[in-house]
Amino acid sequence: MIKKTLYFGNPAYLSLANKQLVIKIPEVENADALPEIIKHKSVRTIPIEDIGIVVLDHQQITITQALIAALLDNNAAFITCNDTRMPTGLLLPLQGHTVYNERFRNQLEASQPLRKQLWQQTIKAKIENQAAVLHKNNLDVRVTNMLSWARDVRSGDPDNYEARAAVFYWKNIFRDHPDFIRTQKGEVPNNLLNYGYAILRAVVARALVMSGLLPLLGIHHHNRYNPYCLADDIMEPYRPFVDQAVIDTMRKMPIPDELTTDVKRELLSIPVLDVWINGKRSPLMLAVSQTTASLAKCFNGELRKISYPVVT
Repeated sequence: MIKKTLYFGNPAYLSLANKQLVIKIPEVENADALPEIIKHKSVRTIPIEDIGIVVLDHQQITITQALIAALLDNNAAFITCNDTRMPTGLLLPLQGHTVYNERFRNQLEASQPLRKQLWQQTIKAKIENQAAVLHKNNLDVRVTNMLSWARDVRSGDPDNYEARAAVFYWKNIFRDHPDFIRTQKGEVPNNLLNYGYAILRAVVARALVMSGLLPLLGIHHHNRYNPYCLADDIMEPYRPFVDQAVIDTMRKMPIPDELTTDVKRELLSIPVLDVWINGKRSPLMLAVSQTTASLAKCFNGELRKISYPVVT
């Protein structure tokens, strides 16, 4: 079952009752003049088991500890936003798999050659997907160079084909923005990319926990201040799907410097995007679960290759 992504962008009271997330509106709850029947009808409930991601995007949201615990027990992920309404934090369950300790040991004891081979596969898949997105949106741009780079990626990517492909990709992907530079705080559409990648990161980190893996122990990323190194590794081949979602959103509506609710609504559909993986169509959230499950099997020696989606 595809889990729901819930977005809260206004003041709200969030609590737990009968294994349901209960949503109350403060303006209604605090209006003494309103009859109780009206207040009762304004309350919404959603089964905890149906929820995968919760986005808290307002400074006046109140949430109970009981609800947080129940959502984490059901492997939900929380994204919190700062006062500029951009994602700033991620909360995940500590344990999401029955053999968590065993899989953690396998991950911890993975050899350096294995990690380098897995990174080779990851970068190859990323560049191929970037090339597919670029060709899909700019038919006049030849991507044979990117496909050649993907084929030439060696174990550990010592030649840094990832960076070489990135320079070419970002130079050509947004043809209506010829001066575009990909940075965290740059001009539009950097804000869309930042928001979309934050959603993707939560999806990947959640799937890693469900597969019994630690999101902080990467196969390539090793920043001592980054608690989601493995999530940042595994999301790389999925980034082009976010890029395509950003392109589609920009074609639908004008994009302001500060993202509107309508723009965010488009990007919140990322977990249910259709992708092609293992010869079948799948929602992105389920595809990520296949990817992380295959990664766990690579760590314990059952598989030699991670399952990644392809852009079609």
